[in-house]
Amino acid sequence: MPSTSKASRFFELVDQREFAFCQSVNRAARFRPVLGYFQLVSRLGDGWFWYALILTIPFIYPSQGPALALLMTLTGLACTLTYKALKRRLIRERPFISFPSINCGIPPLDRYSFPSGHTLHAACFQIMLFISMPGLALLILPFTLSVAASRVVLGLHYPTDVAAGALIGGLMGFLSTLYLFSGFKDLFPI
Repeated sequence: MPSTSKASRFFELVDQREFAFCQSVNRAARFRPVLGYFQLVSRLGDGWFWYALILTIPFIYPSQGPALALLMTLTGLACTLTYKALKRRLIRERPFISFPSINCGIPPLDRYSFPSGHTLHAACFQIMLFISMPGLALLILPFTLSVAASRVVLGLHYPTDVAAGALIGGLMGFLSTLYLFSGFKDLFPI
């Protein structure tokens, strides 16, 4: 448990530094259209958008879509295991828990905030798409950015949670797509 207490002390310091920014961004959720938009994005980012995309890709791109859809599914599972393990180990409270002046815009899926699982998955899938299907990736990019922003706007995450989720997810997506390319070079000419 010593590393947990070191992590807790570190996060307490970082939380204090990020509080003002989180509070100011969270104020945007006072406007109904903003709150509604980010709540919808957050719900879709729970997985529903990605499930639909993964199921659709094989039909849109019959030659390379099935392999990419399978890899996205497997990588998504690895992402879930990764962020859950990190959250259990690092134990960082969410902004709305640590700071009552930050409003929770939507109930969280779990208790802890570091890293952002929504952002981790979104960045992972975004990178996988940029490498393999850049045209589709550009269409998906606004949703991915909205998912990342929603985490702070809704009071669920600190910016460092989102940044860490994007970094970890992006790296996992990059590495898994490289693996796909190395195994299926004929389907994905670079």
